[in-house]
Amino acid sequence: MLTKNRMEKSQSDMLRHLPNVNSLLKISIGLILFTIISTALVYAETMSVTVDGTSYDVEYSTIGMTVSAIEADTNFVSLILAVEVTDSTGVLDITFERTFFDSIYEGLDEDYFVLADGIEATFTEIETTSTSRTLSIELPSGTEELEIIGTVFGSEVVEETEEPVIEETEEPVVEETEEPVIEETEEPVIEETEEPVVEETPKTETPKTQCGPGTILKDGVCVIDPSMSSDKPSQGMGRQMIMGVVAAFVIAGTVGLILAIMSKASKSSN
Repeated sequence: MLTKNRMEKSQSDMLRHLPNVNSLLKISIGLILFTIISTALVYAETMSVTVDGTSYDVEYSTIGMTVSAIEADTNFVSLILAVEVTDSTGVLDITFERTFFDSIYEGLDEDYFVLADGIEATFTEIETTSTSRTLSIELPSGTEELEIIGTVFGSEVVEETEEPVIEETEEPVVEETEEPVIEETEEPVIEETEEPVVEETPKTETPKTQCGPGTILKDGVCVIDPSMSSDKPSQGMGRQMIMGVVAAFVIAGTVGLILAIMSKASKSSN
């Protein structure tokens, strides 16, 4: 019995120390309001910068750091921000309208170049649209100057226009008409007529009236001219003379060769 009473007493003490429903509701509402206020403070910061006489609003948010000033360097196409990092690492989310500040090359997006006190900083491009680009930059503690380098100030944004849709119209169907059939007519047959045969009449040969050289016409026949036969003895004598000269040369050569051999033999015997 005593143990039961002690258990009931301890349970009542516990319930007495627990917060009631109203307290929990108040705490929840307070946390929600704090989150909304914190979010509004983070994403509602803007700062103006002038470029070639035109003022632009730059939207940004910070965590663990503050931004005190911003100016444009048109010579290097860059933005210079004066910052103060209060935490070990500060984060800056900054949005650039493309009509204000962009980094492009040959019509395509190019990465920005970010320096923290002259040293390359770590950043990511967290959002890219056709009209703006947003960077998230991490800065170490003690950073005082942040420089963001692009390629162009005041560029024009070309809005993408939808091409008109051209409805395809169906071409009218042309019915094919049958071509008229042309009947083939038979060509008239032309009968070939035999040409008359012309009989050839035999030609009568006429006697030759001329003879070749060295012949004469005698009784209608070409015979050897007797006057041409007197040249034959002279031709025979010419041939005999040539053969005699050749034979004399051959004999003289043979004799000379024999004499040379005999002379050589007598010299060798001596």
